[in-house]
Amino acid sequence: MQQWTGEERAFAVKAYYQNGESLVRARRVFRAHFNVPRNQPVPSDHAIKTWVANFEVSGSTSKKRGGSQKTVRTPENIGRVREAFDRSPRRSAVRHATTLGITPRSVRRILHNDLHYHPYKIQIVQALNTRDYGARVRFCQEMLDLIGEDEDLVNNMWMSDEAHFHVSGFVNKQNFRYWSQANPRALHEKPLHSPKVTVWCAISASGIIGPYFFENETGNAVTVNADRYVEMLQNFFTPQLARFHVNENTLFQQDGATSHTARMSMNAVKALFPKRVVSRNGDIPCPTPRSPDLTPCDYFLWGYLKTKVFETKPRTIADLKQRIQDEVAAIPVEMLREIMNSFTSRIEECLRRNGSHLEGVIFKT
Repeated sequence: MQQWTGEERAFAVKAYYQNGESLVRARRVFRAHFNVPRNQPVPSDHAIKTWVANFEVSGSTSKKRGGSQKTVRTPENIGRVREAFDRSPRRSAVRHATTLGITPRSVRRILHNDLHYHPYKIQIVQALNTRDYGARVRFCQEMLDLIGEDEDLVNNMWMSDEAHFHVSGFVNKQNFRYWSQANPRALHEKPLHSPKVTVWCAISASGIIGPYFFENETGNAVTVNADRYVEMLQNFFTPQLARFHVNENTLFQQDGATSHTARMSMNAVKALFPKRVVSRNGDIPCPTPRSPDLTPCDYFLWGYLKTKVFETKPRTIADLKQRIQDEVAAIPVEMLREIMNSFTSRIEECLRRNGSHLEGVIFKT
């Protein structure tokens, strides 16, 4: 469609009036004035009539826009939307819109522009039972007492754990769509038993020991039992630990998995860290596994690594292991110090909340 300038529209209207309101003469004068070749178009009769009508109504050749009162965002509808979301804040805007008889777009405008509401993401946390609160308080208090006696304790402790990394990664079905005129009935095949690696790491303010992969002679992941755990401690962890400064005050934390707390495992750990083991059945009882918010491997390392590792979508076990090794090696010491220092703020927050979830840390208040 031809786009006409304001000057051209104004001249056409003027020519229409000066030539006895003749559309034919107005178009002829227009072509001569703007030197429009005969094979090029000039404004149509309909266009000139429209410009004249607009001019007679508003004094402009353009149609006047706006000015109409918005009928949806009325005080009544704003109140209805507020009441609906206050009553069911977790319900989606689309479902509320259907119930209220208002378009989703109008509902969102009311939420943002009139009510100043924002969509906040719900944080997933570990469920706590009644006994967990007391265990968390006792652990945090004991750790704070030790830190009070030795301010450098957070820089002199190793905290360990293991996690599974699957080659297949994951598929977020909620945000996965296939746009087409017809349903392609496409299926995404996910292996029932996706190849994986079982990774162990120990983290401190000085560095990371690991990753260590629990696997058999053929490179396949194996279940972590006491024998394999002790073998890892003796043949991998102990030689690596010699690279760091360790003294009689160094703490070692592990979770409460049976493979870690079996008698032979505890004997091996206590031989390395006499009277300084933080674990179930250890010198300092640790409230795992329902306290991932208090252990750096859980609240930082595994999530950080999985985000980095799966950016490149490794296709084989070898690729996956190499990606894990590369990303662990790339973590700077400054970041580790910051993560370990946050351990103190977390146990302080846990005490303030009597063992409950760390809302101040989670929501950064």
